[in-house]
Amino acid sequence: MLRRLATLLCALTLTALPALAETTQVLIEEQVRNTWGDTLPVEASLQIRFTAGPVDEAELISAFWMDKDTGSFLANAVTEDGITHRLQGLAVAKLSLPVPTRRLMPGEIVSAADIKIVDLPIARVGVFTLTDAEMLEGMQVRRMLAQGRPVMRQSVMEPLVIGRGDKVNILYDDGRLVVTAPGRALTDAHRGQDVRIVNLVSNNALTAVAREEGLVEVIR
Repeated sequence: MLRRLATLLCALTLTALPALAETTQVLIEEQVRNTWGDTLPVEASLQIRFTAGPVDEAELISAFWMDKDTGSFLANAVTEDGITHRLQGLAVAKLSLPVPTRRLMPGEIVSAADIKIVDLPIARVGVFTLTDAEMLEGMQVRRMLAQGRPVMRQSVMEPLVIGRGDKVNILYDDGRLVVTAPGRALTDAHRGQDVRIVNLVSNNALTAVAREEGLVEVIR
C-alpha cells in the first residue's frame, strides 16, 4: 500500500514539473559563445538577430552552424512538442568602450567630460584599442583623437610633468642631507621618468628623476 502511494506521489510530482524550455535567444547565445570560444572577450555582449524561422521557446538546439567572420548562423531548434524549426540570423558581438565626445588635439589632457561610453562591434575594436575609461582619463593626447572613434594606446601617453627648457628645482636627499638647486630641463619627462638636466649653479649636466611639475630628484 505504501509503495503504491509513493509511486502515485512520484508520478504526480513529475507531471507538475514545468517543461525545461528556454528562449531561443538564450540558446542561440550559448551556441555562439561556444563557437567563438576564447576569441570572444568575457565582457562582450551579444546581439542576436533572427532573419528566418524564429520561435519563442525551444527544448534544445540540435544542430548549429556559424561563420565566425560574419556572425551569420543557421540552427535547428527542437520545441517541446518535438518539432524541429530552422533558425537563421546574425550574431553581433559588441564591447563597451570609451570614445572622445569631441576632437582632441595633441597636448590636451583628456578629462571625464571628454569621454562617453559606447557599444561597438568587436570587428571595429583593434588589439591596441583602449577599452577602459580609467585608462584614458587623465592621459595626454599624443596624436589627434577623432570624436566618437576608438582610441589606440599609442595615441595617448602619461602627461609630461617636465618639458624641455623648463626651469626645475633640483632635489638631492640622502636621508641625512637635503640640498636643492635651480636647474633647467634638457629633455621632456613623465612622472617617474629619467630626465636630463643642467645645474644652473655648477653648469653641470646630470640625470635626475621627474617627480612632479617643476621638481626633479637626483638619486645616487
